Amino acid sequence: MDILANYGLILILTASAFGFLMAIGIGANDVANAMGTSVGSKALTVKQAILIAMIFEFAGAYLAGGEVTDTIRKGVIETSLFAAHPDILVFGMMSALLAAGTWLLLASYMGWPVSTTHSIIGAIIGFACVTVGTDAVDWHSVQGIVGSWIITPLISGLFAYAIFISAQRLIFDTENPLENAKRFVPVYMFITTMVISLVTIKKGLKHVGLHLTNTEAWISAVIFSAIIMVGGYLYIQKRFSNKEHNGNFTGVESIFSVLMVITACAMAFAHGSNDVANAIGPLSAVVSTVENLGQIAAKSSIAWWILPLGGLGIVVGLATLGHKVMATVGTGITELTPSRGFAAQLATACTVVLASGTGLPISTTQTLVGAVLGVGFARGIAALNLGVVRNIVASWIVTLPAGALLAVVFYFILEKLFI
Repeated sequence: MDILANYGLILILTASAFGFLMAIGIGANDVANAMGTSVGSKALTVKQAILIAMIFEFAGAYLAGGEVTDTIRKGVIETSLFAAHPDILVFGMMSALLAAGTWLLLASYMGWPVSTTHSIIGAIIGFACVTVGTDAVDWHSVQGIVGSWIITPLISGLFAYAIFISAQRLIFDTENPLENAKRFVPVYMFITTMVISLVTIKKGLKHVGLHLTNTEAWISAVIFSAIIMVGGYLYIQKRFSNKEHNGNFTGVESIFSVLMVITACAMAFAHGSNDVANAIGPLSAVVSTVENLGQIAAKSSIAWWILPLGGLGIVVGLATLGHKVMATVGTGITELTPSRGFAAQLATACTVVLASGTGLPISTTQTLVGAVLGVGFARGIAALNLGVVRNIVASWIVTLPAGALLAVVFYFILEKLFI
């Protein structure tokens, strides 16, 4: 208790720096994943993708990041075991933030798309095991995380495969692709808007006072999607003509490019609102525990400055290191066009909606990579760069233990500095 009272301000400032580092890691890795397909398919340039992500990620983090957050991410550890020694929890959360941030920056520098959620969870598990023992860890949750390495990419890959094949058969492999694009792309617009609306409502707007039931959410999504479909149909009919693009796929891919931009904006907003918690959750735990002089709360109000700190960190990470992971996802796994990138993004969004409805543990990174693999596989195994795929899978497996090991090292260093 004396440590929290004597060093309270220093601990909060240090934890804030570590939280900012973690947010930079999220921006460099996870956000780059979300924009990678748009850049790889050339629907957006790198500068355009960074600008869009900066605006929508920050807006999502700041506007819909939440008034209240679970201080212990995902319920991975039992906080009551730290009641007698709250200083251990504070040092542990600080070491977890520093560990996860360090790993994410290293992975981003190497161009590896890894899971920010799994990084912070691995770090929290690491410090919990060396401080109060393995009993503090909810190993059932850990089993779900390991299972998600296989289940999540498989589900999104199947979705992407089905979407890509449907576009091939309905549009590209027909005598008049542009005419069929005019007919079917508005339907894809309806489906896309529907899924993105559900993602935004369920994951992006859950903390802004908009409390919709499942029925209300679906009705709102259907109405909004229908409006977009009608508007899209009118725009496509006016913008594209057979004379203009007769005999090639330029017009068709241009239509899908418009879809890619819309999807990228909405996914960036939903991602910012959801995954900023990976940085601000542990930071909020530290601030709350220090300010309450050791009293550990299951939930706490977030200080006004924490959300913008997380949003700013995400933007800095994306602008400085984001291009490396963008390159891996956008061009390293398989060659993408706007239609292929659209299939991957829609599949990712579908999987996120499915997961949020069923409680399936999910990583946005693994979902998107699985979707890109599904699109590549639809064109044949030769279309995939298996060397890049092997490195990505290896980095997924290493993430959890790497976060845990780094957290243990940083915990003992912090303990020596303050005790």
